[in-house]
Amino acid sequence: MRIINYFESDNKDHWLSEIRKADWGAAEFLYELLSQGTFFGATGENSKVLLLTEDSKLISFCTYAGKDDIQPTELSPWVGFVYTFPEYRGHRYVGLLMDEVERLAKKNGVYEVYISTNHVGLYEKYGCEFMTEMKDMDGELSRIYVKKIKDAD
Repeated sequence: MRIINYFESDNKDHWLSEIRKADWGAAEFLYELLSQGTFFGATGENSKVLLLTEDSKLISFCTYAGKDDIQPTELSPWVGFVYTFPEYRGHRYVGLLMDEVERLAKKNGVYEVYISTNHVGLYEKYGCEFMTEMKDMDGELSRIYVKKIKDAD
């Protein structure tokens, strides 16, 4: 398995079609942002789409972005659009993506990343802590988690 940054991939069309196969409304929105060229406008100019792959198969994906669905806010960066295809669930593959997020955060001198979700018990497995609730762009309450990035030893 390896993690690919969608924007550095030579095969964006393939990965875009793989993202489109996800059975989740947020993944459909991510597909639209990418296919319409509006991703950076919505998420920030240095944002990334991280793809956990095995050969040509997409296993899991997420974004590492300046903005997410909690706006306006001073909190940044965000892990968003976290999805694992059903046949790969239960193997903690999100942890591999979270490790990559942590590596990127350290590289950028960032010591906290945030996640907006309604899941309880998922992100705690990856060292995230519940922080608060905030309203998302639709006015719905969302749970905000923080992942504290340990300084490189």
